[in-house]
Amino acid sequence: MSSGPILNISCYLFVSLTDAATLRDRLHARAEALGLKGTVLLAEEGINLFLAGSAEGVNTWVDELRADPRFAALTPKQSWSAAQPFQRLKVKVKGEIIRMNRPTVRPDQAPRAPALPPATLARWLDQGHDDEGREVVMLDTRNGFEVDHGAFDGAIDWRLHKFSDFPEALAAHRDELVGKTVVSYCTGGIRCEKAAMVLEAEGLRAWQLDGGILKYFEDTGGKHYHGGCFVFDERESLAPDLSPVS
Repeated sequence: MSSGPILNISCYLFVSLTDAATLRDRLHARAEALGLKGTVLLAEEGINLFLAGSAEGVNTWVDELRADPRFAALTPKQSWSAAQPFQRLKVKVKGEIIRMNRPTVRPDQAPRAPALPPATLARWLDQGHDDEGREVVMLDTRNGFEVDHGAFDGAIDWRLHKFSDFPEALAAHRDELVGKTVVSYCTGGIRCEKAAMVLEAEGLRAWQLDGGILKYFEDTGGKHYHGGCFVFDERESLAPDLSPVS
């Protein structure tokens, strides 16, 4: 149920792009014409976006993007707000849509790390172990200040200053994760997807939380999670019902 006239969407997709600059110009023009604001990042490895506007404008833009077969699998997460949470529209070409500074980590060119549906995670946390009896540990891949807004109960927090710190932090703490089922998570799924690939490469049993915290809120109501979820717009933090934290 909406709680305002502004539709907010966030989504990403790791897909190989060779025409990011051309796409940038086209996507910016259409978003501007439809009155949308927010940020769209493009790179050789894919697309990452946060946009807001009227429901008609947002849905038209997404439908046009999905008409390109490369983006057909995009599944935006939605929330509503009383006011536009972005001040401007930015469409940029970057080296990575989420920066890790590990050129060999290319989700667009490798099999996807195992993705755990939110409902399955909630059941594992209810029962205290995964379906094979292993201890489940939640690994937060967000920056420390984001974790301070809310996190899964008992989650591992390495107090990252930026996502590119993750590989080094993992190297320092890898042995603590051996023999456990590690579920990496983040706001919308993009960071924990890259993180899960690195965890797997280190020989760990790892999953990514499919769709991140926002999808978990949508599907489960946020059980086993305390606080809100920091978002990078003027709403700042969302409650488990996806409304702005007051």
